[in-house]
Amino acid sequence: MARITKFELAKMQRFQLHDPIDAKLFTHEYDGRKLIQISTYGRDARQEPGKLSQTIQLDEGAAGELFQILLREFGFK
Repeated sequence: MARITKFELAKMQRFQLHDPIDAKLFTHEYDGRKLIQISTYGRDARQEPGKLSQTIQLDEGAAGELFQILLREFGFK
């Protein structure tokens, strides 16, 4: 589990497309700050399918930074 505070653009040596999984998105207010949490769940082929796998949290600053990256990389309008 992690709370992302900053994104850094990097290059990958090799790329592998991962299997699709389910995710849940939660919004929460903590200490007067709004947070978004994305939790992913295990693939059907895992030993414990559907078990919580990873969780990341974004505060407003990190969410704004990710939003700008998504606009730039995918050309969203």
